[in-house]
Amino acid sequence: MKRARGPEIVVGLDVGTTKICAVVATPRGPAGIDVIGVGQAPSRGLRRGVVVNIDSTVEAIKHAVAEAEQMAGVEVAGVDAGVAGGHIRSLNSRGVVAVAGKDREVTAADVERAVEAARAINVPPDREIVHVLPQTFMVDDADGVREPIGMSGVRLEVEVHIVTAAVTSVQNVVRSVNRAGLTVHDVVLEPLASAAAVLEPDEKELGVVVIDIGGGTTDLALFRDGAVWHTAILPLGGDHITNDVAVGLRTPLAEAEDLKKRYGCALTALVPAEETVDVPSVGGRKPRQLSRQVLSEIIQPRVEEIFTLVARELARAGFQDAATAGVVVTGGTSIMEGVPELAEQVFDLPVRRGMPGRVRERGEPTVTGLVDVVRSPIYATAVGLALHGARREGAPTTVVRLDEGPWLVRLVRRLAGWFSEIF
Repeated sequence: MKRARGPEIVVGLDVGTTKICAVVATPRGPAGIDVIGVGQAPSRGLRRGVVVNIDSTVEAIKHAVAEAEQMAGVEVAGVDAGVAGGHIRSLNSRGVVAVAGKDREVTAADVERAVEAARAINVPPDREIVHVLPQTFMVDDADGVREPIGMSGVRLEVEVHIVTAAVTSVQNVVRSVNRAGLTVHDVVLEPLASAAAVLEPDEKELGVVVIDIGGGTTDLALFRDGAVWHTAILPLGGDHITNDVAVGLRTPLAEAEDLKKRYGCALTALVPAEETVDVPSVGGRKPRQLSRQVLSEIIQPRVEEIFTLVARELARAGFQDAATAGVVVTGGTSIMEGVPELAEQVFDLPVRRGMPGRVRERGEPTVTGLVDVVRSPIYATAVGLALHGARREGAPTTVVRLDEGPWLVRLVRRLAGWFSEIF
C-alpha cells in the first residue's frame, strides 16, 4: 500500500545574531503562503551576522527547526536561508545585447543574455555573486520598460542590482544548515527577505527604505519603481544598545537586555519624568532604582547613530531623496517604544513599523495561517524567506507527515548530516 504524502511546504530559516528562527508554510496562490509552524532558538554562534562557531549554530538550527516541525506536524528536508553581515557588498550594473532573431522580437533568451552581460563584472576569487536583480529594461529608445519580452527592437539594455558576499561566510551558513541535516535550496540577502514580508507593492513603486535592525547588524534595502536599487549591511544593532545599557548602568548583560526590552525607549521625550526602573547590580550588590529617562538617555544616542549611518549610506549612494513613500523599520529592535518617532526625526519622512501578515498583493493577504504568531517584526526575515521559497520556480517540497513513518525521514536526515560532516 502506498504511503500518503504530506502537503507541499517551504521553510524560511533566519540565521540571526541573537536568534535562529524557522517558519514552515504551504504555498497559497501566486504570491502568498499559509504559515503552519514557527520555531526559534537563541543564537550563540554568530557575531555581527557572520558564523563564528559552527557547532553552536548547528544546535540552534536543530532546535528552531524541530520546534517548527512539531507545530506544523511535518518533517522538512530543505530550507531557504538568509545571509547578512558586514561582508555583503552591492552595486548597480548595466548590460547591452543585440536582439537576435529575424523579426527582431525580444525573447526570454535575449533577456537572459542581457542579464548575463550585466553580471559580467570583475569579482575577486574570495567573493561570489548572491543576487542579480533586474531593475529596468530599455528597448532601443524606449526606457523604463518592465517586461520587454514580445517588444520589437534592435538593442536591449538592462540595469541590474548585484549583491556579492564573501564565499567563506556564505559557505559557513550553508555548512551549518547541512550539518543540521537539512538542504539549502537558496541563499537570500536578509533585507530583501524582510522587504518581501513587510512592504506594500505601492511603497515599492513610490520609493521606500526598509531598515531591519537586528541583534548584530542593521540591514537596509531601497526600493524604487518596484525594483531594488540599493542594499547595505551596517555592523550595528540591538546588541550594541544592550552593551551601552550594561556599561552605562553597571549591570550584567542579561539584565541589560531585559531592561532594554521591558522599559527601553528610543526617544527620551516620550518617557514620563516620574517613571522609575529597578536596576540589578553586579557582584551581589543591592538593586538600585533609577529614572526610566536615564535608561532612555543611554539608548537614544545609539539608535540615533544607527539611523544617521543609514541616512549617510543612502546619501553616499546618491539616493537621499528616493524614499518618497517613507521608511519602514522592522527587526527585533524596532519593537522598542520610540523607534519610529526617532526615525521620523532623523529622516524627516513618514515612518512605520513593518510586520508580516499585513501586506496585501492583488487584493489578497500574502500571509495567512498562524498570522497572530508571526505578526511581529522579529519574524519579518523568516516569513520573507518562506515567501521567497514559495515564489521560486519549483520550490515546494513534498514531505512526510510526522505520523506517517517518521523513522525513515529521521534516518535519511541523520545520514545527510553524517555525509555533510565527512565530506
